[in-house]
Amino acid sequence: MREIPKVELHLHHEGAAPPAFIRGLAKEKGVDLSGIFREDGSYAFRDFVHFLSVYEAATSVLTSPEDYARLTRAVLEESAANGVVYSETFLSPDFCGGGDVDAWRDYLAAIREAAEEAERDFGITLRGIVTCIRHFGPEAAKPIALCAAETVGDWLTGFGMAGDEMKGKPADFTWAFDCAREAGLRLTVHAGEWGGAKSVRDALVALRPERIGHGVQSIDDLALVDDLAEQGIVLECCPGSNVALGVYPGWSAHPIQRLRDRGVKVTVSTDDPPFFHTTMTAEYENLAATFGWGEEDFAEINANAIDAAFCDEATKDKIRKKLGDRT
Repeated sequence: MREIPKVELHLHHEGAAPPAFIRGLAKEKGVDLSGIFREDGSYAFRDFVHFLSVYEAATSVLTSPEDYARLTRAVLEESAANGVVYSETFLSPDFCGGGDVDAWRDYLAAIREAAEEAERDFGITLRGIVTCIRHFGPEAAKPIALCAAETVGDWLTGFGMAGDEMKGKPADFTWAFDCAREAGLRLTVHAGEWGGAKSVRDALVALRPERIGHGVQSIDDLALVDDLAEQGIVLECCPGSNVALGVYPGWSAHPIQRLRDRGVKVTVSTDDPPFFHTTMTAEYENLAATFGWGEEDFAEINANAIDAAFCDEATKDKIRKKLGDRT
């Protein structure tokens, strides 16, 4: 499974930080983060809301463009080791310069430079998606959308929203998404992880994304599932994350296969891999063990992912060659 070339569309940049990397950075800066780690060195959290606070605590030691450059290289080295040949990562100017466009440009330049070095050294291609943070509120999302609009290009290609989907309504964020859309950014939004099928419907109506982050609770509304299939909305599924956080009690209860059976285009990602003790290799192994997925299934998943990727056609063609006849 490790050797299968893979495409990943749903990866939070800070959430992919290896715990050892964050511990080392905290030690360099004299910051005590011992409370966010278990005795075995892994991240410690009780539930989703606590996970968000631990995530933000870990992120607090990432305070400069150079820190993010180092993080980028560490994340991409780990992804490449698990067969990922193309990845899209969620980046938030909230954490990279506090929403200031000039500061954000400096962070983005450092991340991109590190990504280009990783592509040369590890053979993995990265593109960026700016995300506003839902629980920070709609007003805080506006400068984040402006940061995205000011830096859209061949590398920064998407805009989305992450965070606690139980806070506010998708319609509250219309201004930010309209701003991003008008700038030419492609759109995704987290929904249907915690807010039920209705949160997916609300996001589709208010924000008009072409992809949904998670979206798995759509399965509770089969009319919605059929709409997703008919409209070609792609779901960025993260089964290991959903199981680790208790969205579903185990892999066998996860609806990814049922969604496929009804014609929905699904993809597979890790979300925040070290938090959830997963990798893309582990995701594939669990999907094979639980649902009997084989080479043709993974080829379909990767074809869905590269077709739905927010990069240009030349990059897609390059990645398809790496995927070879598996798609």
